Amino acid sequence: MEKLIGVALLVAGIGLLIWGYNLYSAFSSHVARFVTGSPTDKTMIVLIAGGVCTALGAFLLLRKTR
Repeated sequence: MEKLIGVALLVAGIGLLIWGYNLYSAFSSHVARFVTGSPTDKTMIVLIAGGVCTALGAFLLLRKTR
């Protein structure tokens, strides 16, 4: 069961990272970075959530079970 959750988190995390990258390279994000000097909050939240899900999923998959 733990491996299944790990796979689901890994897939969801990779999906979120891809979505976050697309948000980062969108025109509205370019405008926001030009005006404020930083990406939008939504972009950062999606990228951070994707990184956390990917790391947690990889941890659960690679962890040895007893």
